[in-house]
Amino acid sequence: MTAVLLAAGLAACNRQAPAPSAPATPGASSTATAPAAASTSAAASLADVVETTPRYVIGISYPKEAAPYPGLVAALTRYAGEARRDLMDSVEGLGNDTPTAPYELSLAYTTLVDSPNLVAIGADGSLYTGGAHGSPLIARWVWLPQRNAMLTSAQLVPDPQGWQAISDFVREQLHTALSQRIDADDVPAENRADMLKDATRMIDDGTEPKADAFSEFEPRVGRDGRIDALRFVFPPYQVGPYADGTQTVDVPAEVLLPHVAPAYRSLFRGG
Repeated sequence: MTAVLLAAGLAACNRQAPAPSAPATPGASSTATAPAAASTSAAASLADVVETTPRYVIGISYPKEAAPYPGLVAALTRYAGEARRDLMDSVEGLGNDTPTAPYELSLAYTTLVDSPNLVAIGADGSLYTGGAHGSPLIARWVWLPQRNAMLTSAQLVPDPQGWQAISDFVREQLHTALSQRIDADDVPAENRADMLKDATRMIDDGTEPKADAFSEFEPRVGRDGRIDALRFVFPPYQVGPYADGTQTVDVPAEVLLPHVAPAYRSLFRGG
């Protein structure tokens, strides 16, 4: 009995007196490793994906340059995850059937700009779930490392009048390109007016003077690291038929700057 009581007392003492921890390094804190851990986790989530089955194929390639920025990585993986869910929903809708051609998700991320002030990533791909062709996947992200934040079109140009000026400029460029394409295709005169009317309507509908219509953009950066122009990217169907593909318009800094929010003007040449 004495031995049992003695053992119990020792156990209680052990519970009440935890082992001393290692001495702390002067100036260190428990959060010192948090950024490194977050960066490691972000890098791990950027592993490329390749899956092949009789019913579907997935290919996703991520940009390693995004790894130091967990917020940017989260946006990229979220976009890919949503596309994957759309694919798998369609696969599940097949039941036990196997499609004639495998359904496919193809998504390639590209680093467009990688500088201390700006990191721009582009996503280009397609989602095929039957039919004549896949649905285009086109997206752009602009990350500001020094602010640890994403730059969106709504933040960049907060004034509706600014979007009106940008819209006017973009429409003029797209209308000119449309006329040149019709001329190059040697469209018969009797069809030209109808083609111009329909295509012009698509351009005007897809470039309404609001931030949502210009949500996909990438900076064109000069040697000094500042933005010379923004390239607005319009996926198929936004400003033209699928056959016209993705269309872009470069808007120079001098057109943008009068309408850019003061907080972001220093990113631009002349700002």
